Amino acid sequence: MVNKILEQNGRLDPLNSPSLKNWGSPPQKEELKISKKNVYVNCGWGRLIFAHTFDENHNIANLLRGEEHKKRDIAFYIRDPHVALAHSPQELFLDPSHTYRYWIKEAEEINPACNGFSIRLCDPENDLEGINRIYLTYGMVPISERFLHNNEDQTNIAYFVAEDDKTKEIIGVVMGADHVNIFDDPENGSSLWALAVDSQAQFNGIGIALTQYLIQYYCRRGRDFMDLSVLHSNDKANKLYEKIGFTRVPVFCLKRKNAINVKLFTGPQVTENMNPYAEIIINEARMRGISVKILDETNNYFELSFGGRSIVCRESLTELTSAIAMSRCADKAITHQLVKSVGIRVPKQHIVAGDQSDTAFLNKCGWVVVKPADNEQGRGISLKIQDEKSLREAIVLAKKYSDKVIIEEFVEGTDLRLIVINYEMVAAAIRKPPEIIGDGKLNIDDLIKKQSRRRSAATYGESTIPIDKETYNCIESQGFSMDHVPNNGEVVMVRRAANLHTGGTIHDVTAKLHPELKKAAILTAKTIKIPVVGVDFMVSSPEEPEYYFIEANERPGLANHEPQPTAQKFVDFLFPNTMPIKGTPS
Repeated sequence: MVNKILEQNGRLDPLNSPSLKNWGSPPQKEELKISKKNVYVNCGWGRLIFAHTFDENHNIANLLRGEEHKKRDIAFYIRDPHVALAHSPQELFLDPSHTYRYWIKEAEEINPACNGFSIRLCDPENDLEGINRIYLTYGMVPISERFLHNNEDQTNIAYFVAEDDKTKEIIGVVMGADHVNIFDDPENGSSLWALAVDSQAQFNGIGIALTQYLIQYYCRRGRDFMDLSVLHSNDKANKLYEKIGFTRVPVFCLKRKNAINVKLFTGPQVTENMNPYAEIIINEARMRGISVKILDETNNYFELSFGGRSIVCRESLTELTSAIAMSRCADKAITHQLVKSVGIRVPKQHIVAGDQSDTAFLNKCGWVVVKPADNEQGRGISLKIQDEKSLREAIVLAKKYSDKVIIEEFVEGTDLRLIVINYEMVAAAIRKPPEIIGDGKLNIDDLIKKQSRRRSAATYGESTIPIDKETYNCIESQGFSMDHVPNNGEVVMVRRAANLHTGGTIHDVTAKLHPELKKAAILTAKTIKIPVVGVDFMVSSPEEPEYYFIEANERPGLANHEPQPTAQKFVDFLFPNTMPIKGTPS
């Protein structure tokens, strides 16, 4: 509900107004009348404070200081940020974000391109889980169920979602604020907030479409402009908004120093050149006051120190993982034997001998997987081999990565990754092979390259789709060539392996996991005697008890499993004395 306080019919000098209609134009003679004073509105993730409706800066400072625990308040359109900061310099900071404005009144009509997805108004009953899943993945503040239900008319604050046409999953979200409804804005404006797109979504242009949809929404409402705030260093977003037609305006935000905003007010990050798997751990450690020393940026080695205890890490691999446990994980044949001995269900396996026994094993299984015994990130793996010629070629490929090569029974199902930390199951996610979606214009080769660029951008360069023999074989097995142009909306799998580094996507299923799968993953970790591990199963469904063990990874990527608390549990394990006390502010 909008807060309406004190004076009515206040006046605002346009020369001092940060939300001036025509930036750079000659001063207007008439004053702008603001009929409501000291206005803020609840957005679900915190309060949006319209600072230019306040006459006293200390009132803005006090409001920010009273921010609710685990929320994120924003004071927008602040006229004298230096004065407001002076009221509480230890608690507040000037947000290092640019403000952009889109002149709706002067622009041509925009038709958002939605290929494979649709945009609609948020449904408070059904969309909350999908929205918050996306927000939590980016470290954003989730919105409360109570807020959505109390905001059913969505006239002041409106949430819109992008929905996958086939799966009906929420793959994007944006929030809009109608300034006229909120505080009778004499400048007839609106603003965009909390835009986020599922990094696993396979469609292009979701963020652009959500932005353009919101522009059209406020155009139909007769608004003159729409503002937004974006971090100054987010070059990709800044260029995107400028491409759409937004222009920079000198408007500023004030925020409170809290755990959510820590990156914005602590200066350059020590993780600047580290990959996301190291960065997520380092950020969690720094928030707890744990000292971080970067040892090797190229290979992501760092040292964490607290209270006289120091531990060297390489991403999620630490000195607490023994050399024996690591070597067991590294050799997939040894891991297979170990877990089989304690009753874990495994597919049949054969070590390549270079004689007829290799072909005999193929004939016995029908379909097989060929993979290096010691390798990671999906390199050198060939799936669904079913003839002797392909088997020989797959063995040659695998030997490029390991002298020891394994032939394994091919098991149909869904690829499930489980994260076990300190012998506790923390996260579970299914991994899907990379796919492309036709648009009726581009051929498969171009669509793969386009999707690969998108996956690379979404994962900071960690995931790309290689165009190699495995890719060609997968395309040809479906009766296509790389020159084929799929129909609009047609889905084509481009690799069979669901590895994230080769373009696969990951989808959280922790809440749906069957207890038997959880128990098997913990038993696997205990058998290998490894405290932090990624356990890979092939399952019919994460909600069913049946599984086959595939392999264990001694250095699992914790960043792939947000919003599950993988980094928190990891640092809890290393430094249990730094565990937050339940219920205390972060």
